[in-house]
Amino acid sequence: MTENSLKSKVVQGLFWKVLEQGGSQGIQFIVALVLARLMTPEEYGTISLITIFITIANTLVQSGFATALVQGKEVEDEDYSSVFWISMLLSVVLYIALFLGAPWIAAYFRTPVLEALVRVMGFVLFPGAVVSIQTAFVSRNLRFRQLFQSTMVAVVISGVVSIALAMRGFGVWAMAAQQIVYYFALMLVLFVTIRWYPRILIRTERLRKLFTFGWKILVSGLLDTLWQNIYGLIIGRKYTSADLGAYNRGEQFPKIISTNLATAIQSVLLPAYSKKQDDPDTLQRMARRSIRLSAFVLFPMMAGLAAVAEPLVTLLLTEKWLVAAPYLVLLAVSYATYPIHIINLQVMNAMGRSDLFLKLEIIKKALGIVILVLSLPLGIWPMLLFKVVDEYLCTFINAWPNRALIGYGPLRQWADVLPSAWISAVMGVVVYLLHRLPLGMLPMLLVQMLVGVIVYLLLSLLFNREPLQYIYGLAAGRTPASDR
Repeated sequence: MTENSLKSKVVQGLFWKVLEQGGSQGIQFIVALVLARLMTPEEYGTISLITIFITIANTLVQSGFATALVQGKEVEDEDYSSVFWISMLLSVVLYIALFLGAPWIAAYFRTPVLEALVRVMGFVLFPGAVVSIQTAFVSRNLRFRQLFQSTMVAVVISGVVSIALAMRGFGVWAMAAQQIVYYFALMLVLFVTIRWYPRILIRTERLRKLFTFGWKILVSGLLDTLWQNIYGLIIGRKYTSADLGAYNRGEQFPKIISTNLATAIQSVLLPAYSKKQDDPDTLQRMARRSIRLSAFVLFPMMAGLAAVAEPLVTLLLTEKWLVAAPYLVLLAVSYATYPIHIINLQVMNAMGRSDLFLKLEIIKKALGIVILVLSLPLGIWPMLLFKVVDEYLCTFINAWPNRALIGYGPLRQWADVLPSAWISAVMGVVVYLLHRLPLGMLPMLLVQMLVGVIVYLLLSLLFNREPLQYIYGLAAGRTPASDR
């Protein structure tokens, strides 16, 4: 496959992946808003505790082998089937562990309903394992259009079911049903759309080869998942379910944007990077383009979210959720760097350097634990402020190996993203100051959004034109000269 042909497929794949992520997360976001209006912060906090344990278990089942299936130069159909049966076995083991541990989890968090919820929601491990292999098949073959279609069907069905249950007063069980229905529906629809089915075979020699690469990704993914959820565990235990519910609602807004972009980047660029894993110069150009574009798009979104936190929360979630607004501000600043982390790590994965991936995770988590231990006695807000500082320090750690691998280290990367960062900060200040205008809530938000877009585009034309021109060229159907 030529470089131009690859780039064409990457752009198409990125389009469908962004559409799939944006569409599904957009619908889920609307569903979450409806559920938030029907439920209390305490109920949201309760379901968030369960989600933490299910997410950790899902990571053990889904990480490692699935990434190895995407990254490998030569992957055969028997590899997918072998991974399928191993994943099913892991799902059984982990479900039994969750089932037996459910009473302890409920007692530890002083929430009796958690026992039944953990045991029921644990069933998502089985379709989740299958979906991870199906998604690896899609990513490997850049068939993201089918994934978009399947995901949209699943998210609509699960959303309708959860809202119907919430309106009938099922509370936390409505949110549990949403997760279970989503995964089972997505699995079934994907079997129809991508037409991949497991065979009854296990090739141990092929699994050993995949495991050589995948176990490091598995451990790295587990460390990252534990770390991403440790703040929720601490808040849920040390403070209240209402605090955890407010934290999660504040996180919802920046997370849905940043993780959608990051997931699209990871799903599309890893197979693309892998095809050029022996060409460091091309990898550098691709990584630099990805980082500059992600910063250009994401930084202003996060700055805008932080600037309109209070009116946005009030309008969408009602005043009972205003306690979530300060969390939204801090977490928007934190999530702004998320795609930068992902791009750097995917370069290493593409080059087969999962050993570096694991070492970086250990270093970052060790640093994070030190910062967490030092800040924990200071209270919830100092703890979260230091969390933001840790996220920015980790951009340097993640980028450092790529200085030697592809000649694109942390200083060059920050030089590329700083124009988007300072322009976004200026735009955010301007948008925030507009809250003094004597307007209603919705008109105020619309004015702030319009002014924010205008200010950002004007400043970009003056001081950061290159990413804007690149995006305009893609929209106009032209291949920029630098990509030819």
